[in-house]
Amino acid sequence: MKSLGVILALALAGLQLFAVTIVVFSSYFTSERTLLNHARTQLVDAGQNVIEHTKSFLAPARSAAELSTALAENEIVRREQRALLEGLLFEQLRAAPQFAGVYYGDEEGNFVYVSRNGPERFLSKIVRANAELRTILLDRNTEFELLAERPDPTDTYDPRTRPWYQSAKGTLRSIWTDPYIFFTSRSPGITAATPVIGFDGVVQGVAGVDIEIRELSNFLSRLRIGQTGAAFVLNRNGDVIAHPNPALLTTAGEDGALEFPSIEEIADPLARAAFGDRLRSDGTVNAREAQYDFVYGGERYVSQIMPFGLGEIPWTIVVYAPENDFIGTIKDNRRLNTLIAIGIAAVTGLLGLGLANRIHAPVRAFAVRSSLVSQGEVAPDAPMPRTYKELENANTTLVNEISQRKRTEREYRLTFDLASRGMIYLDEMTGRILRLNARFAEIFGADPADLEGRAFQSLLATGEEDVVALFAANAGVQSGVSFKAEARRCDGAPIWINFTGVFIRSGDACESYVVATIDDVTQARVSEEKIDELNRELAHVARQQIMGELATGLAHELNQPLTAITQTVDAAQYIVENRPEDSAEVAKLLGEIDQQTHQAADIIRALRGFIRKEDNRATRFSINELLEQARRLVLSEARRQSAEILLRPGPDVKVSAVRVQVAQVLVNLLRNAVEAMAEAGSPERKVVVSTRLGGDDLTIEVEDSGPGVSPDLRLFSQFETTKAEGMGLGLSISRTLIESNGGRIWYDNSERGARFSFTLPLKPEDP
Repeated sequence: MKSLGVILALALAGLQLFAVTIVVFSSYFTSERTLLNHARTQLVDAGQNVIEHTKSFLAPARSAAELSTALAENEIVRREQRALLEGLLFEQLRAAPQFAGVYYGDEEGNFVYVSRNGPERFLSKIVRANAELRTILLDRNTEFELLAERPDPTDTYDPRTRPWYQSAKGTLRSIWTDPYIFFTSRSPGITAATPVIGFDGVVQGVAGVDIEIRELSNFLSRLRIGQTGAAFVLNRNGDVIAHPNPALLTTAGEDGALEFPSIEEIADPLARAAFGDRLRSDGTVNAREAQYDFVYGGERYVSQIMPFGLGEIPWTIVVYAPENDFIGTIKDNRRLNTLIAIGIAAVTGLLGLGLANRIHAPVRAFAVRSSLVSQGEVAPDAPMPRTYKELENANTTLVNEISQRKRTEREYRLTFDLASRGMIYLDEMTGRILRLNARFAEIFGADPADLEGRAFQSLLATGEEDVVALFAANAGVQSGVSFKAEARRCDGAPIWINFTGVFIRSGDACESYVVATIDDVTQARVSEEKIDELNRELAHVARQQIMGELATGLAHELNQPLTAITQTVDAAQYIVENRPEDSAEVAKLLGEIDQQTHQAADIIRALRGFIRKEDNRATRFSINELLEQARRLVLSEARRQSAEILLRPGPDVKVSAVRVQVAQVLVNLLRNAVEAMAEAGSPERKVVVSTRLGGDDLTIEVEDSGPGVSPDLRLFSQFETTKAEGMGLGLSISRTLIESNGGRIWYDNSERGARFSFTLPLKPEDP
């Protein structure tokens, strides 16, 4: 054992000394290259920082222009509402300090422009194309309060002639102008413009935002790259548009106008050297990312050239810094650090020898004790060395943790196996059953061994959704998934189940699975179907009751055309027998017979369609035709009560619903309106039925000129009625029928009386 201690001590000390030596000499040869690579990485990070800052700086301008465009296109803010439009532009300008101005011009030459006018002041310019006083200037404060208003009769500004307007209109998309020097503020800026396109595809106007980009130069001046590094931004034509020294960004052109300096002309020789010879023959920037090392003033520099763009804006970032900013100190201190590292290696080697001896001491003590025990000089139950007790405590703790885990797993297994609800584990990728409990096997009437490993999809009825596809669609966005489906027991009997699953992630995609509970809801499904059947029976009985109440009036309605037919036939027979030469008169009488016959047939058709008992399937039908039939059914009762029913339908569209159920709701609402006006003795008794389109629904409104509905009455509740002989089921049944057809029904207060409205889903036209 003494030889083991020596070997361990020497090996530990030697390996430590060898490792330190390797690290020191490796650092000696690679530190310079590593730091230069790190310097280039810092340049890339700085460039990305500038790019992200630039994008976040410019993005609100396009968002503001597109927001104004969206509001105008959807007519939320109409262009003729200039005050509202000015307020919207004002809020956008106040919310973004980099905005210099926000404006909107239309095809008629109208123009609304809001700009900054000094600290805490704003100036609005309103141009009205066809007004006698064409241009008005408005001074406002930060609260949009008007401080002064003055006309400008000399202003002839027309937005339609401006490049930003013509470019956005010509391209029919959002555009950025090239950077330029704003005339008023003499600051560098850029304009974002977006066309406003109407529903007919015709351009109505253009919304724009002026944004000052001098803040980018301020940002570059604060940016720290090494100790003396810097960055600047180039436009695609080689103009320097952002620089740490903003004073270098404006020069006078040949015509005296302010413009940006070219990279070849800017009064910064270091920036010119950092960019190098990267202009193409046509004067544009070679927009490719590159690393570039150069020498200026006898000192080596590293630079990074990074193109980027925001939409159609092709800009280039140039970042540069001296090499010595990153490795100068390393060069000066490398030799000293090498000597210090060698000394530390020697000291730590000696300490390693002592540490190795310390580590080996407990082993040596155990060996000595074992030898003494074997010689009988020490009893086996003698106290162990302290280190052995620490190891024993660690071992006891580990054993306790393992026991606790096994107990937890056993309790969970019992909970899973004995649960009163069906439970399964499913493989997320294949949908196969990995584990199941007894209740799940009982639900499907099978032996658990026959179900394990089987695809869960095979237990579902044909036509049910693919569970594997459902898992894939929800795994990334949901923590679980649930659905109801029809399944088949192993004996072929159909059942309905409720599936509720949770995704379990093990860290390995191949081991992801779904833990699900399965409930047999067959009885609940049967109960729901029975309730639906009873509701249909109740609605049918209600229709029969309504027809019983309307029977006398309908008989009178039928008697009128039948009597007219009889009399007309007698007249025609008399003419044929006594005046055969009057054939034209006979033809006229036959036309009257045909008209009266159709009138009687319409009444019978409406009656038959109302009282027949249909299944619960929705069909596609014309709403205007149904309104006319419902009116005809109630017309006799309305005449007895001196009431008038007017139809004001909209376009004749197709709705998707159970036709007889919708007819029942209409007849019930019409009769309620007629009876309410009669009981209240209303001087004007008029019921107006109208329709209007709204999205994917059609709204039908029944409005009367009666006394309205008491606010204390709980409408649409069962057995709630104001009629002396009513049962209070009409509106309750109506609500059930409308909701079962995918719509809703409600009551609104009306100036004339009561107004009930309900919606029905529209049926799309066949392709």
